[in-house]
Amino acid sequence: MDDFLAARSQMAMSLGFHIIFSCVGMVMPFLMAFSHYKYLTTKDEVYKGLTKAWSKGVAILFATGAVSGTMLSFELGLLWPKFMEHAGPIFGMPFSLEGTAFFIEAIAIGFFLYGWDKFNKWFHWFCGFVVGVSGLASGILVVAANAWMNSPAGFDYINGEYLNIDPIKAMFNEAWFPQAFHMTVAAFAATGFAVAGIHALMILKKRNVNFHTNAFRISAGFAIIGALLAPISGDVAAKSVAVRQPIKLAAMEAHFETEKGASFVIGGIPDEENEQIKYAIKIPKVLSFLAWGDFDAEVKGLKDFPKDHWPPVAVVHYAFQIMIFFGSIMMLIGVIYLIATFWKKEWLTKSWYLKTFVAAIPFGYIALEAGWTVTEVGRQPWIIYGIMKTIDAVTPMPGIQYSFYFFTLIFISLSLIIIFLLLRQLKMVPKLYDPTDPNYNPKNKK
Repeated sequence: MDDFLAARSQMAMSLGFHIIFSCVGMVMPFLMAFSHYKYLTTKDEVYKGLTKAWSKGVAILFATGAVSGTMLSFELGLLWPKFMEHAGPIFGMPFSLEGTAFFIEAIAIGFFLYGWDKFNKWFHWFCGFVVGVSGLASGILVVAANAWMNSPAGFDYINGEYLNIDPIKAMFNEAWFPQAFHMTVAAFAATGFAVAGIHALMILKKRNVNFHTNAFRISAGFAIIGALLAPISGDVAAKSVAVRQPIKLAAMEAHFETEKGASFVIGGIPDEENEQIKYAIKIPKVLSFLAWGDFDAEVKGLKDFPKDHWPPVAVVHYAFQIMIFFGSIMMLIGVIYLIATFWKKEWLTKSWYLKTFVAAIPFGYIALEAGWTVTEVGRQPWIIYGIMKTIDAVTPMPGIQYSFYFFTLIFISLSLIIIFLLLRQLKMVPKLYDPTDPNYNPKNKK
């Protein structure tokens, strides 16, 4: 493994893990706050126990996200010093603001965890809500920095120099809203389905059914909102890509020839050597409509661009197809959920209905990782789109593969620790969190 591949692999691995930690950290506090609100308005002690259980999960993921986020910030300087040298002064503002949001989140979560029966009940609830808002703000601000890499703005690039820097324009670049909107919606869908599926599994196992039913209803509600908004946010993101990065759009669809009334491709195997896609299902004119709102609009093909500017077409295309596939399944489950909630209430207790959510536990995160792959790999060979190539930003320091192995070990260890702690939380539900269980004893912390 050469140093350039090792650097890219390390960054991909780190982002792949961190995006899951951060998305859970963005969404779980809102589930926690909603459960807390239900407790305050209904006085049902089950909701209080659920809030406390989820708050411990939030604390675990917050600590893990802090570790992985700190590692990522060091990796930017370690792996990509040329990038940070030029880009740091331009897009540093969202990172500094993200640090502020992180500190607010840390303070709020401390107040919430230790504020039971010490603060005014609504101030205590507000602290939990602030955890969610600040966590969401952190995620959006980091995505704004990434969006700048896809849509560089806020400076003039003259004779190899970065002049007339405007950090406000850099932060609010053309890509930040489409990316932040789509990322936020995806985070709610992914985390909602994962949490709902875990509680559905507990219901199927007949463990603390009332407790887990309440948890399932809340998390499934958030999941469905995300799943049904995903096509809208995805459409906004795709239209933005069509304007700013037409070569990425072409790679997403393995679209080689420029044409009017371009077809939307489902499946298929890209053949970059012969510049064609094989075995694909093509829906005439749909790609033109999705990209430009006009069935007869022209969509540029990969052949319109220099071949050394092409991203890895197969990787981008397959990742896009995976994202669309799992996103569509989650949207279908959302429709089933709405039918069951409003018209077929008898479905709510059926085992097939609960098993559907159990099966969907990983779907959101698979779609999330695939979408992130489209965003990052689809920008290649650029680290700053159209300005700086990734290979020109990599560190000259040798031995990066050892750093890659070390960081991989750390992230795998973190993940195993998280799984252990969250499973332990589930096992402690009868003793610590469900007041209707005969074994309930909140004073027993063992």
